[in-house]
Amino acid sequence: SWTRIAGRIGAVPHTMAAMAAGLPLGVYSVWIINKSGGLIFQRNYADIDTNDTNETLRLASIWHSLHAISIQLSPVPGCTGIELLETDKFDLHCIQTLTGTKFFVTASPKTIGLEHLLHTIYDLYSDFVMKNPFYEMEMPVRCELFEHNLQSACEMMNARA
Repeated sequence: SWTRIAGRIGAVPHTMAAMAAGLPLGVYSVWIINKSGGLIFQRNYADIDTNDTNETLRLASIWHSLHAISIQLSPVPGCTGIELLETDKFDLHCIQTLTGTKFFVTASPKTIGLEHLLHTIYDLYSDFVMKNPFYEMEMPVRCELFEHNLQSACEMMNARA
């Protein structure tokens, strides 16, 4: 399927792969990209190397472009873009809403339950960001209740990893 990209040869259980790479288990980061490809939210939830601001913005833009290209190139009718990118160091899970906003999570390889977490993040975004009368569409997310609840959800996910 064109919506799933795998770069792994010979699967290794996620705990062994992440431990061998010296990486923590669970969720690494959460990203939200608006329909224009602009990064409107990004937080890290693991003790990993981080990128500077310019690199973070560049990566969000690249992901938006790759996602859009995959929709156009897919031979599958109704393809919604890349949903999963697997590497030896991390997995990237993505969902796109009907409005074009993309939510993606990076996590240790083979982390279970990331689709559920993405839908939880979307619910939190809908409840705490979109219903906030002071939030302007397509602008960076600055909502304390959203960030607090998102951090709780990611910590719960990481506690299970």
